[in-house]
Amino acid sequence: MITKRNFLTASALLILFGCAVQQNKNIQKTEWLIGTWEHKTAKGSIYETWRKTVKNELTGKSYILKNNDTIVFEEIRLVEENGKLYYIPAVKDQNGGQPVRFESRLISQKEFVFENRTHDFPQVISYQKINEDSLNAEISGLKNGKENRRKFPMKRIK
Repeated sequence: MITKRNFLTASALLILFGCAVQQNKNIQKTEWLIGTWEHKTAKGSIYETWRKTVKNELTGKSYILKNNDTIVFEEIRLVEENGKLYYIPAVKDQNGGQPVRFESRLISQKEFVFENRTHDFPQVISYQKINEDSLNAEISGLKNGKENRRKFPMKRIK
């Protein structure tokens, strides 16, 4: 026999389960990023490696290879909190090495855009999936009062 209390308990559990599933939906849209990506430049390659750490978070790092040493210059968290997705980089020589939060503005299966209008530069960070092994990353915003945009085409190497 279903009592009012059992009904309310079951209803509450269904709502909580539904919220948990919904909350992780955005992070799941970014999982195609997992792996190692290379951006070739005239001075050498820049790499970005992503992995899933927990159900609602990916971690990444940007680095270069120099004389068999890995030099990390940025560590990144891509985390879903309270139904919002955040891109949180900590760059070695910027902001005292402290992380800066960028909130999602657009999340789809092939593109995500994050924004922090109070940050000096960049104010916008985006990733666009071209195919399984190719993406375009971009940082943009105002720098010294002028619109600035830097593109980083990358190929998957792992």
